[in-house]
Amino acid sequence: MRPSTPALAFATLSALVLTTLASPCAAQDDEFVTFDSARYLVGNLQQRLARERGETLVRPPRDRIQGYLTKPEGAGPFAAVVHLHGCGGLSAERRRAAERQFTGWGYVTLIVDSFTPRGIKETCSGRGPPAPREADAVGALEYLATLPFVDARRIALVGYSQGGNAALSIATASEAPLFEVPSGLSYKAAIAYYPSCGAAGDDLAIPTLILTGEYDDWARASECSRLLRRWNHTSAALWVTIFPEAYHDFDNPRATPYGTRHFGHWLRYNAEAAQAAAGQAREFLIKELYN
Repeated sequence: MRPSTPALAFATLSALVLTTLASPCAAQDDEFVTFDSARYLVGNLQQRLARERGETLVRPPRDRIQGYLTKPEGAGPFAAVVHLHGCGGLSAERRRAAERQFTGWGYVTLIVDSFTPRGIKETCSGRGPPAPREADAVGALEYLATLPFVDARRIALVGYSQGGNAALSIATASEAPLFEVPSGLSYKAAIAYYPSCGAAGDDLAIPTLILTGEYDDWARASECSRLLRRWNHTSAALWVTIFPEAYHDFDNPRATPYGTRHFGHWLRYNAEAAQAAAGQAREFLIKELYN
């Protein structure tokens, strides 16, 4: 699926053959869950200034957000996937499709709904404050790590569009931690579907797979090509696949094979690209979560 040296790949769709996994796993019904979004770390400078003013530094409470949890049959512990939706929010169709896919592959799946608890309908228009998607992703990681049937060492982050931007941000190496996280807890890998690749830095902390379309006019593939050129090869691995003649939302059947316009951008379902992307995602998760 991937060359030994990370490279920009135009997928040969007809050549993709999945031979590495056993038959799909049976999944239990999903469970509605709530958990806390992560808390940003208070910097030393903020603490010092508060002390100098004789003030007590009061931090706001953590946001309580929600999600949908599914698990394969059995006691585990299982590897897990956190799913981040795009700027249009979480639809029931996308939620069920993700549950069938990732839990069917044998992973505990937590699908995060960042918008409903905050009363947000969409953020595609750019109006209103954005939701703290990275904090929600880290909060989801913390929550999964508390579950006895989850292997906290094997959790991957998968984001779509705006959720993919958050996944790239989480995957980027940082000189200092941004969130309060238990020591040693981190994602092991990240997958970003049609993200804005400018969200990633040159240095990656975890292996990352980007899946995007050649004709995407919302999150342009050229940004991902530039990311690959500037990527620091001494950091964690980066793989980029650009699917020929594929548009934004290429894996979403609701975009239809004929296409539809959404907030001024063209969306179009591409069954071949969707199948090939799923195959690459599946193999990537096997390799990175079980190494």
